[in-house]
Amino acid sequence: MGNPHTRQCGLKALGARQLLLVAALVLLTMGCNTGGQPAPSTTATSTPSANATIGTAPLPTVMVPPSPTATPPSREVTLLAAGDMMLDRSIGYRLVTFGPDAIFDDEMAALLRSADVTIGNLECAISERGEPLPKGYTFRAPPVAAEALQLAGFDLVSLANNHAMDYGPIALADTSAELRKQGIFSVGAGENLAAASAAQVLERNGLRIAFVGLLDAPAEGEGFSRRTWEATSSRPGVAWADPETVTAAVDAAHASADLVVVMLHFGEEYAPNPNANQRELAYAAIDAGATLVIGTHPHVLQEVEEYGGGLIAYSLGNFVFDGFEGDANTTALLEVTLTADGVADWELIPAEVVAGLPVVVE
Repeated sequence: MGNPHTRQCGLKALGARQLLLVAALVLLTMGCNTGGQPAPSTTATSTPSANATIGTAPLPTVMVPPSPTATPPSREVTLLAAGDMMLDRSIGYRLVTFGPDAIFDDEMAALLRSADVTIGNLECAISERGEPLPKGYTFRAPPVAAEALQLAGFDLVSLANNHAMDYGPIALADTSAELRKQGIFSVGAGENLAAASAAQVLERNGLRIAFVGLLDAPAEGEGFSRRTWEATSSRPGVAWADPETVTAAVDAAHASADLVVVMLHFGEEYAPNPNANQRELAYAAIDAGATLVIGTHPHVLQEVEEYGGGLIAYSLGNFVFDGFEGDANTTALLEVTLTADGVADWELIPAEVVAGLPVVVE
C-alpha cells in the first residue's frame, strides 16, 4: 500500500494553478513531514526558479503575462467639409412632408457619416418664430431640419453668414438651441460678441481641433450690413471678419487646441475666382497659425490653395440649395486628413445638386 504520508503529500501531474494552491497551503499549514513537526523554513525569493522547493515538492516557474495596455490614439482625423446648406423653400417642404431623412439619400448620408468630423455652412435660421428682415432673400427652415443634419452625421456648422439672422435674434437663438438638441455644435454667431467669436473644440482620436466662424459679405440695404448684424458686447449677431479679428480668433483658439480650422463666409456671388479680400483674410488666418480655411458664399466652386503650410478652400459652392442652375449645381465635398502636424492629405469628392439636393457623382 505504501506510506500513507506519501499518498497524502506527493504532488503528481497537476496544472500550474493547482501547484500554486498546494504551495500556498504548505506555507500556511504545518506541512507534510513524517514526524508531524512543522516543515523546515525555506528561503524566499522574489522569482522562484524551476528548482526551488517548498517541503518536498518542486515549485515550477510561473510566467505572468504583462498587463494589457490601451492602444494609444492615432491622432489622425478625417474631416469632410460641405458648402452652403439652405433648408427652407422646397427642401423645408420635403422635410415637413417626408421626414428628416428626406434630403440626403443613402449614399450621400453614408459618405457624410464616414468621416471623423463633418462640417458645413448653415445658410438659414431653424425656427418657427421671428419676422423676416427687409432683404432680398430670407430663409427659415423648420425645426426638423436640425434632425436631418444630425442623421446625416454633421458635427458642426457655421452660422457666420448673411442668412443666420434673416428672422431676427429670436430665430437665431432658436437655431442654436435646435442644433444643440441634436448634438451639433455651431460657431460664428451668438447672443453677444464673446459667444459669436468663441471657438468650439472637438476632440477625435486624441487630436483637439478648434473651429471658428467669421463673415465678410457685401451689404444688402438695411436688411443686412455689418452695422446691423455684427455682434457686440450687448447685442446678438455674427462674428465679422477683417485681418485683425481673424488673427485674434486664431490666436485665442490655439490656446485650447492642437489645430485651428477657420470657416469664412466671404467673396462675391457667382465669381469663379477668389478676390483680393478673400486672399487677404485667408492668408491672415494661415499666417496666424490656422491649419485649414473653409470658404463659402459665392455659390460656385473656387480653387483650393496650399499656402504657408496650410490649406485654403476659397468656396465649396452650394451643397443643399434649390433655385440654382448651371455651375451653381456643380459642387464637391472637401476631404482632409489631419494630424498633429497639420494637413497630411486632401481631395475634392465631386457631387451634384439635383432639385436642391446633393448626390454623389460616380
